[in-house]
Amino acid sequence: MPQDRLRGLALLSMLLVPLGLLHAWVLAEICVGLTDVLFLVHVFWRRDFRWLRQPWFILALVWWGWLVLCSAPWPLPGFGIAGTKGLVEAIVIIRLIIFAAAMQGWLLTTPAARRAAWIALALSGIWIALESWQQYLFGHNIFGYPRWGDGALTGPFEKPRAGGLYSHLMFIFMLPIAMHLLAKPGRWARVGGVAVALFGVVTAVLIGQRMGVAFAGLGLVVAAFYLARLRLPMLAALVVSAAVLVATPIISPATHGKLVGETQRNFHHFTQSPYGEIFTVATNMGVQSPWHGWGYRSYRAVCTQPRFNTGLPALGIPPTQTVLGACNLHPQNYFIQSFSDAGFPGLILFTAMMLYWTWIAARGLLRNPDPVRVGLLIGVINYTWPIASTDEFPTLYMLGWFFFFVGLALACADVAPKPPFVPLLRKIENV
Repeated sequence: MPQDRLRGLALLSMLLVPLGLLHAWVLAEICVGLTDVLFLVHVFWRRDFRWLRQPWFILALVWWGWLVLCSAPWPLPGFGIAGTKGLVEAIVIIRLIIFAAAMQGWLLTTPAARRAAWIALALSGIWIALESWQQYLFGHNIFGYPRWGDGALTGPFEKPRAGGLYSHLMFIFMLPIAMHLLAKPGRWARVGGVAVALFGVVTAVLIGQRMGVAFAGLGLVVAAFYLARLRLPMLAALVVSAAVLVATPIISPATHGKLVGETQRNFHHFTQSPYGEIFTVATNMGVQSPWHGWGYRSYRAVCTQPRFNTGLPALGIPPTQTVLGACNLHPQNYFIQSFSDAGFPGLILFTAMMLYWTWIAARGLLRNPDPVRVGLLIGVINYTWPIASTDEFPTLYMLGWFFFFVGLALACADVAPKPPFVPLLRKIENV
C-alpha cells in the first residue's frame, strides 16, 4: 500500500475517534487500534524511529512500564493484587500513548489535517451543547432520554456525562470562533463574538454538573490570561453565568439542588461524604505500599478490606463507613489513583508526564496566543488539574478525548500554525 494511501486510511480512522467516543465506544477502540497499527507499519516501512526519542514519549513509556511492573502478579506482597486482568489492562494503555505519537508525528503534519482534527472536536462540543439545550427546553434529547434524576442535563447521552466532557471541549470550539468574530470590523460581528462566549459558558452552568462548572471557570481564567481581546467578553460571560446560577432556583430548580445544595453538603461533611471516603481509602492504600502500590485496578479489588478503612489520624479523618460509595470502581482522582496503583514512583512519574504535556501545549503561547492552541491547552489543563473528581485513568470513553487533545496540541506546538479555522470560515463567508 503506497504511503499516501496508508496515511489517508489512518487519518480517516483517527477522525472517526471523536464520533466513537461520543456514541460508539467499540468504534473508538477499533479506530485507535487501527491508527496505531498503520502508524507502526509506516514506521517500520520508513525505518524512521526518531519519534521514540522524544522526551515526552520516553517519560510516558517509563511511567507505563512502571505501572505494568507494579500490576504484574508477582509472588510478592502488594504487586498485581487485581491479577491478570489488571495486568492486561495496564499493558494496553500503551495504545493511547502511541495514538498521540501518531497524531503528532505523522497524521497532523499538514494544516489541512490539523484543521480536520479541530473540526471533529468542534462539532463534538457543539453537538453536546445543542442537545443539552434541547433537553432543557423540551424535556428530552434527540434519543428520547430525559434529564438525569438529580437534575443534570445529559446532553446527547443517556447518563450524566455531558458536563465534564462539554467543559473539556467548550473552549476548543468557542475561543477560535469568538476571536474570529471579535477581530472582524462591525458591531454585529463583535456582538456575535460575545454571544458565542456567553452561549458556551451558560450552557456549562445549565448542564448542572459541579466539575463541569468548575472546569468552565478554570478555563475562563486561562483564556483571559492569554487572549486580551476576550477578557471583557469572558468577564461578561462570568457575570452572566453567575446570574444564571443565582436564578437556577427559578429557571432550573434541579440544577440548583445539584450545583449548590449538594456541593454545600459535600464541603461541610467532606470526610464522611462519598468523595471523602474514597480519598481516605485510596490514600491509605498508597501509604501502606508506598514504593510500588498495588497495581492497576487494585482499588476495586481491595477497597473493602478493613486495613484500608482506618481513616487518616494524622489529618484528623476518622475511619470510613464504606457504605456511602467509598468502594467505587476507582479512586475518583488521577493523582490519587497513580499513588494507590504504583506508589510514590508512579505518582512522581505520572505528575511529571502531565506537567510535561501541559508545558508543551503552552509553549510559545505568550508570544503567539493562537486561540486553537489556547483551547487545547485548557482542555489538557482541565484533565490534569489535580483537585478534581475524575473517571478512572485512562478509561477510553473520557481519556480518549484527552489523548486526542494531547496529540493535536503536540502537533500544533511543533509547527505553531495559524488558527486552522480561519480558512474554513473564510470559505463559508465567500459562499
